Amino acid sequence: MDWRNKRVHFRIRDVYIPEAEKLVMKLHGDDLLQGTVGDVAQGETSDACYAVISVPGIDEKLIVRLDEILGDTWTSFQ
Repeated sequence: MDWRNKRVHFRIRDVYIPEAEKLVMKLHGDDLLQGTVGDVAQGETSDACYAVISVPGIDEKLIVRLDEILGDTWTSFQ
């Protein structure tokens, strides 16, 4: 079978080049996630604080710098 010019389906994790993480960042790096802050922690330096966030559909807790949070459900995004 000649595969040239055929539209195909494949999983991102099966991409050989570029690395899957790089591809996902290019495709979805600017997507917005929404979650609930469960805790806030001070970073190693005094000027960095982090939020521990639960996001529906993601098993692991996400840690995000507080100054990178764009808004909440009551405040418009900046």
